[in-house]
Amino acid sequence: MGGHRWRDRLGPAVSIAPGARVDRFEVFFDLVFVFSFFIITRATAMNISGTSLLHAMLVLAVLWWCWVVHSVVATRVRLGEGFVPALMVIGMAALFCFALSLPQAFGDPRQTSAGPMVVAISYLVIRAVHLLLYWHIAEEKPGERRLLLRYSPEVLFSTLLLLGAALIPPYITDAGRATLVRDGLWVAVVVLQYSSGLVAGAWGWTVTSAEHWTERYDLILIIALGESIISVGVGGNLLGQPVTWGAVAAAVCGIVFTAALWWAHYDVIGPAARIAQHAAEGRARVAMARDAYAYLYLVMIAGIILFALGAEEVVREIADPHISLLEPTHGPGVALLYGGVACYFCGNMLFQWRTLRTLSWTRVGVVLVLGSTIPLAAWLPGLAALVLLTLICVGLVAVEVLVMADSRRTLREAVFKEKASHEEHEVAFRAAWHEPPQDRSERADG
Repeated sequence: MGGHRWRDRLGPAVSIAPGARVDRFEVFFDLVFVFSFFIITRATAMNISGTSLLHAMLVLAVLWWCWVVHSVVATRVRLGEGFVPALMVIGMAALFCFALSLPQAFGDPRQTSAGPMVVAISYLVIRAVHLLLYWHIAEEKPGERRLLLRYSPEVLFSTLLLLGAALIPPYITDAGRATLVRDGLWVAVVVLQYSSGLVAGAWGWTVTSAEHWTERYDLILIIALGESIISVGVGGNLLGQPVTWGAVAAAVCGIVFTAALWWAHYDVIGPAARIAQHAAEGRARVAMARDAYAYLYLVMIAGIILFALGAEEVVREIADPHISLLEPTHGPGVALLYGGVACYFCGNMLFQWRTLRTLSWTRVGVVLVLGSTIPLAAWLPGLAALVLLTLICVGLVAVEVLVMADSRRTLREAVFKEKASHEEHEVAFRAAWHEPPQDRSERADG
């Protein structure tokens, strides 16, 4: 009774309308994902190796699946209305604990630690919040509830696998075998999660508002790009070092090539894909939403994490007063920097193919250029490697602006026309606030 009373006072859950957009609470919820991306980058940057990169990608994949489930729930209910924000705050707290425990999740597997247990428990709470909320909003659709029950065992088994990764390795005396068991269980979690999405297919699920879905994913990609800039600045210790011309030049290059990556997606590909998502209907819309946004955005965000790690390594050497600006870079920084940007473009090309069924030769060319330039850039000083990468990314943007000028102009005009129409409708709606009450009631009666 008490739960129903509080729910009545806060208000009911409100369904998503076909033209709904992202509300402010959803952006507020993303603050925890900002911290999660930062933790993944920081924990990996402490000791970059093949193993630590594997662990970072496993954690990112599990975290991203939580995001995907979160976005699926948001296609049915407005997260900022009624009692829903109170429930989502519990999920935020669990996700924050999940992120805090990530640095300990892949420590010495033979030592019992609270970190892996907190990861598993927090994961269960996050998924349970989403499951309970979706169960509530699917009350009026028994078929959708049956579908939810059909695929909810994934939550149970993935949680059990994470618990196994926390509890089993300490009982294995051989360190190598314990590490193999723990990592294998994490891999099993990722395989289970993403295969369940493929098995579920497009049956039974709906994407009510294509605008909300695409905007939701576009915002999280921008957050990831912004987080990479923060990671470079903080991780590269630019705040703790005296300002030098080399550090300033490196910071400017970081901003410029990140802006070029933003432009490469949001100038043409992103808006065109949004229109394609609107145009698709039924199962085709859900399949596109799953493949292009839920799956392929992960490839782009993985690339962002990788190039943020590489940029941090390179910028740290540039900002270090004890290292000459003419000295070639050390370590894996350049390979991660160029490889991460190439991974981002590969994900973007796959996204373009899935949504638009087109492939830009400029994107294929820039990936080939990045791959072939890594050996050369590894012999260059850090600042020169950053400048070269910036020139490649800016060159891609400049070539596409020239080559695709007509199609780009047509698309931008259509997007602006749609935006202007929406703004005119909002202005007309708010104009009624300034009308006398009598005129307002007459308009309502009419």
